[in-house]
Amino acid sequence: MAQLKVTLIHSVAHRLPKQRKIVEAMGLHRVNSTVIQPDNEATRGALFQIAHLIKVEEVK
Repeated sequence: MAQLKVTLIHSVAHRLPKQRKIVEAMGLHRVNSTVIQPDNEATRGALFQIAHLIKVEEVK
């Protein structure tokens, strides 16, 4: 199964509470923090909601 490397590139300050919760649930805390997430439908749906705040790369 492929995995996704997710990096927070914009601050969550002044964002909607739902977007803040998604970022926190992903394990991202500060700008430039990075986490590895599984590539599945649930993760993709959450990433779609915060696409303007993150950078996503595929890890093999």
